[in-house]
Formats: sequence, C-alpha cells, structure tokens
Amino acid sequence: MSIKYEFIAECPHTKARRGRLHTPHGTVELPAFMPVGTRATVKTLGSEDLEQIGFDLVLSNTYHLALRPGEDVIERLGGIHKFMSWNGPVLTDSGGYQVMSLADSREITDHGATFKSHLDGSEMLLTPEKSIEIQGKLGVDISMMLHECPPFPCTKDEAAEAMRRTHLWAPRNLSARKEDQAVFGIVQGGVHEDLRRESAEYISSLDFAGVAIGGVSVGEPTEMQYPVVQMTAPLLPKEKARYLMGVGHPGDIIHAVGCGVDLFDCVLPTRMARHHTLYTMNGRINAQAKQWEEHNGPYDEGSVFPATQRYTAAYMRHLFKTGEFLAQRLATLHNLSFYGRMMEEIRTAIEEGTWPDLQVKYGNA
Repeated sequence: MSIKYEFIAECPHTKARRGRLHTPHGTVELPAFMPVGTRATVKTLGSEDLEQIGFDLVLSNTYHLALRPGEDVIERLGGIHKFMSWNGPVLTDSGGYQVMSLADSREITDHGATFKSHLDGSEMLLTPEKSIEIQGKLGVDISMMLHECPPFPCTKDEAAEAMRRTHLWAPRNLSARKEDQAVFGIVQGGVHEDLRRESAEYISSLDFAGVAIGGVSVGEPTEMQYPVVQMTAPLLPKEKARYLMGVGHPGDIIHAVGCGVDLFDCVLPTRMARHHTLYTMNGRINAQAKQWEEHNGPYDEGSVFPATQRYTAAYMRHLFKTGEFLAQRLATLHNLSFYGRMMEEIRTAIEEGTWPDLQVKYGNA
C-alpha cells in the first residue's frame, strides 16, 4: 500500500483522533482540511501560497482534468505534481459528484455514466475502470472510487439504488488500480441509518486504503447531516483514514472531528472569499460593508494572519468595491489561513485534551 495511516492520540472528551497520513509526496497531519483545486489550481492562489499558509494536501477533480487539458497531457508533462508545481500530496475526486450535479446532461447505468461535456457537448463515458485509470495517469497520491451520489432530497428507494450501484462499482474500482495506487472507498446511503450501516460494513470489508463518507453535503440541513456523520464515522476502520466529503463549515468540521473524521474538503472558504465574505472568530463578515469604509485596522483582532496582516479592512473594502482582482486573492489567503489555523488548533486540542476550550473558542466562527 502506498499510503499508511498512523494513529497518535484520541481526545478524552470525544471520538476525535489525532493521526498522520503518510503518502508518496509527504506526510499529512490529521485532522486536515484540503483546499479545493478543481482544475489543478486553488482559485487566485499559487502552490507557493498554499505551502506558506501550511497546507499539506490539496484536492483536484478527475472529470474536469480529463476534459481539459486531458490526463494524457498531464502524464506526458510529468504528472499532476509537476504540472501544478505542487510538492505535497494530491487527492482527486473520481467524478462521482458530477454523476449527481450534471444529472441533466448524463445517463447512468450499471456500466457507467455518460456525460455531455460542459465545454463542447461531446460525450464522455466514465466507468469505474476509466476513473481509476485517469487518476493513475494523473499520478495522484489518493484516488477516490467512482460512486453514485444521490441528491437531496430523494426517496429512500433512490438512496438505496445509488448505494447498490456504488457497491457494484466498488470491486471494479479496486481491480483497475495500478500497482501501489491508493484508492479510497465511499460509503453512501443518504440520511437512512440502515442503509448507512449496510454501506459502511460492505465498503469497510474491501481492500481500500481509506474510507470516505459521501452524500452528506448535497443540500440536506445540518440537523439531518449530523446524525449521519455521528453514526457512520465510528463504523469505519480504525486503522485507515476517514474522509468526510464536501463538508466545510467550521462548526460542521468540529462536529465531525469529534465523531472520528480525519479529512475534509470544501469550496466554502475559497468561494466565500471571492464573494467578499471573510471568516473571523466573530463569525462571517461582509468585507465590503460600509462599516469598514474608514476602518484603519483588521476586521477582527483575533483573525490576523501573516499572509494578509499588512492590509486594512478599509483597503480590502476598497478593492472589492472597485472590482480589483487583488481583493479575491487577499480574501482567499485570509479564509484559508483561518482554516489552516483552526485545523492546527484542533490537532493541538486533541493531543492536549483541551477540546471543550476549542469548542467554546470556535462557537461563533
């Protein structure tokens, strides 16, 4: 196996785990948040920015990279790490999310999913074997299995059908691996406890390098998401990394870590940044609100970071109001710095047994 999970400590107050994930391109300190670089770039930032903030692992997307520039091009250029000049590990989504999100332009069968490209309308057939092959050519550290993610809302029968197809595809994903290609399995089942238990048992029984919880960030309210995560996470193998796909609100991350989850990804901090919303210890704020027009300091004294500390709230507001591209870049640096510090403090709280203090600190974030 090309990756290995190392257990370090468990929180005395919760099921939170402190660990490390060893990969061919470096070690990831867990719990960890992955910035989303769908097209081999985290929007507005370079790889050096992510390194300076302190991120170990980034996420990219199989479907989008297969369309442009194409996995063969990236393979000929030396793989995704060299292509995007990123020295750390890379995880790729399998295209499974697009199976759901592009429902109007795809046809799905037990064989695979046929998409119409959003670029030129050409057809693309994505099967479990093809998805794993593409990810192998990209040269990523962690490949996700192709799965069917049910939308929300959907009926229990629809959730069960998506789970059935995910289970049908699971062995095909594994059989398509290259030597030493690490593939994570994905648990489905919607918001239904019996389906989640069945899926967790089956996916955990297979030879995946890690296991993810899928389909809990597709529109369902928090009061439906939390019970699914709380029930499912402890069912996953203790000796493997556990990944909650697409969940990224600070409160949701802290809840899921407390349930035993190790890995997270979400577009929330970067997308919010591009829409003038910043994360602070006092909650999310509108960076271009009039209250900041003459504020000659930071938005929040408790949310000052090296990457952006030289810029005042008044200047940031000016950049957004005038449509300057620098506004989106600085806001993205700020939000990812906030997430990076939060994850570091989560890891420290698990090791030092100060979880209750952490929950109080981030109660308004």
